[in-house]
Order: sequence, then structure tokens, then C-alpha cells
Amino acid sequence: MIMDSVLITGASSGIGEQLAKDYAAEGRLVFACGQSEERLNRLSEANQNIQPIQCNITEINQVTQAFSGINPIPGLIILNAGTCEYIEHGQVDVDLFKRIFDVNVFGILNCIQALQSHFGKSTHLVIVGSTAAYVPLPRAEAYGASKAAVAYIANSLAIDLAPQKVKVTLVSPGFVKTPLTDKNDFAMPMLVSTQYASKKIRQGIAEGKAEIHFPVKFSLLLKFISLLPTGMQLAAIKRMTRRKQ
Repeated sequence: MIMDSVLITGASSGIGEQLAKDYAAEGRLVFACGQSEERLNRLSEANQNIQPIQCNITEINQVTQAFSGINPIPGLIILNAGTCEYIEHGQVDVDLFKRIFDVNVFGILNCIQALQSHFGKSTHLVIVGSTAAYVPLPRAEAYGASKAAVAYIANSLAIDLAPQKVKVTLVSPGFVKTPLTDKNDFAMPMLVSTQYASKKIRQGIAEGKAEIHFPVKFSLLLKFISLLPTGMQLAAIKRMTRRKQ
């Protein structure tokens, strides 16, 4: 028996893929959105509860057309798609910033714009950010800034959509082992699996949390550091991220 449906972006890999698998295994109808048609088709072949939707979320026309075929729009919407690149030696690369913001910020906004006319009291909008938004991190100027924007957007929408009874949840993961983090060339403290991430996200959604952050020890440490004066924040982050000689 099919339960409530869910729409998940970034479902062709990483956290989104695991969420799609886990929700489908629960019996939910999953609309899995991503760029890789091949990976999405493999997902749907493995579980008949998964319906693939291939589109590039940075293209508003593609997003609008892709979502127009979903009727009705699921009450649970998880905007998970994201990307990451780092700058080197503090050298700003505007094109890199644009690439990151196109996916992490404007991709989310494109999805919201395409879906917002369907929002109502049964809507739960879940937006995936990052604990990188809490504090400044080396080389993460573009990524961290994009996730800080995501957090601000999510929390502001939570206020503005409240009169419509729309629930908004911000997800702030730490390091999760995905194809994206596999490219990282630095130590990733308290790295967790996609299975762990999916479990925490699904639990938090079920409990109606305003923010889901994990792993808790790591996220609370960064939250604590963010409360310090700026100079102390920077000194603490420098010590934490200092590379061994």
C-alpha cells in the first residue's frame, strides 16, 4: 500500500539517493529528481515506488516543466541537491562562486518558485544546508557562503510561510561520505554514512523539527564556536583546521 508521497531533489547520488531508497522502502511514492537519468532509472528499477524525474535545477524552465507532471504535488518536499568547490590560497574565482550559487542557492529557489503555488497546510518544505554555514572555514568561501544563504532563506521562509501552515525545516549535516566528499583532500572529522544521514533526517522530519543537525557533537561544537567573538572564532577554526607539517 502506497503511503504519502515525497519529492526529493539531488536523488541520483549521496544523501538524496539514500533518502529515496529509504522512503520507498517504507512504502512511500518517491519522486526522485536529479541530473543523471541513468542513475535515476536504476533507482526506479530497484523499487517500483520510485518515479524518476530528470532535470537540471539551475534551469527554471526545466524545473517548472518537470514538476508540472506531478499531480498532486507531494506534501513532503526535500530540496537536497547541492555541489561544492573550493578556492585556493584565498584567490577569488567569480565563475566558481557562480557555479556554486547556481546550484546551492538559485537551484533551491527555482524549485520553490515552481512549487509554491501548491503549498498549503499539509506542506512540509525541507531544505538541506550545511554546518559549514555556522562558522568560516578555510577554502570554503563559496560553499560556506552559499550554505549561509540557504540557512537564511530557510529560516526566513519558516516565518513568512507560517500563516499558511507550511512547515519549513533546515537540515544542517556535517561531513557525510558521498561522491562529493570523496573528492576532499583533507581530514573530515566525525564523517558519517549516507545511511546515518538519512536516518537522522527522516527522524527529524517525522518529529517536525525546525532544524536537523548532525552529528550532534560536531554540530554543537561549531554552534558554540559561532557564539564566540569573531577573533576567537577565527583563532579556534585555524587551530582546528591546521594541517600537520
